[in-house]
Amino acid sequence: MEIVELLDILSRGEDSRHQFKKDVTNSDSLASDMVAFSNGEGGKIFIGVIDVGSITGLTNDDIHRLNQLISNAASQGVKPAINPETENVLTDRGLVMIVSIPEGINKPYQDKNGVFWVKSGADKRRATSREEIQRMFQRSNLIHADEIPIQGVTVADLDLDYFRDFFQRRFGESLDNQNLPLPKILENMNLLKNGLLTVSGTLLFAKTPQFKLPAFIVKAGAFDSNELSTSRYNDSRDITGKMADVFHQTVGFIVSNLHHVQGEQGINSVGIPEIPSESIEEIVSNALIHRDYFISAPVRVFVFLDRVEIISPGHLPNNLTVENIKSGNSNTRNPVLASFANHILPYRGFGSGIIRALAKYPHIDFRDDREGNLFKVTFKRSVNTGK
Repeated sequence: MEIVELLDILSRGEDSRHQFKKDVTNSDSLASDMVAFSNGEGGKIFIGVIDVGSITGLTNDDIHRLNQLISNAASQGVKPAINPETENVLTDRGLVMIVSIPEGINKPYQDKNGVFWVKSGADKRRATSREEIQRMFQRSNLIHADEIPIQGVTVADLDLDYFRDFFQRRFGESLDNQNLPLPKILENMNLLKNGLLTVSGTLLFAKTPQFKLPAFIVKAGAFDSNELSTSRYNDSRDITGKMADVFHQTVGFIVSNLHHVQGEQGINSVGIPEIPSESIEEIVSNALIHRDYFISAPVRVFVFLDRVEIISPGHLPNNLTVENIKSGNSNTRNPVLASFANHILPYRGFGSGIIRALAKYPHIDFRDDREGNLFKVTFKRSVNTGK
């Protein structure tokens, strides 16, 4: 790193990617910082700098000592071990050591005492909630929310007639003619684990999923303004049921609260929705399939005068960006749900849903809110109506 770049970084102060330390003498404390950076997006530790960005400098003896301490912290204090890189920059006030810690590829990382550390602005904190730690395992594909068994939901809660019909359509065979017992069939399909229906099994095939998963619904509202209001709305609904029912009712709610364009249709026609239903279907199915089920919150749908918003819990997984998904890239957060969705919803699972939605209606904006941990899709209204 050139001295000019170093001074520029120091002048901007600490943030979630840059941390300043006058000196380091405690291997365990350094290891916890390394864990936090590894569990986040990586970062750099500048040693020989006080927290206001002023250089205090290090000696050659300091550098020798720090190299050994860093090696011990990275190999013995971080689990699994990491390989940080160091660089020494000579300034007129002494040496500054820069320790570069890349984003980990084996998340989640923990210190030798089993503590998971994460970045919180320029500082770090313990990851204490079960959901937060589960999401870190999820990012490494070590666990998926849709495979978690739901306490109290057993085969008795299955809508057997509905599942029997699905099985016939999916496999071309009668469920009643199978040689395996029903629980084993469900286990083989990753819908049952340890005698309990999983999140996928419950959402797709339980009689009343919302009884055990009350947060995994869609809360919808239509307003006669451009702002969210609890007192001025045209329609409000909690949409529950199996995923297929939730999908169809959500699409129906949005379409019924849109303008319909007559165009060249006959006078008795109900008209074409100002936003093509195909685009709405693609976005709604993506919201239900790819939302983060480690977050106990509903999908929210708002129809305003100037826009329609569909807000999913959880930002885009891993390193996906809005530009990635608009180009057809995908990363399956809920693989079991996705594997069944194309037999239940108009979902193909090739990463092409966003492309199809935009092809039908290009006036769609996407916002990946990593700080708020949500993903928002906004349809601009009145584009086809001229209003």
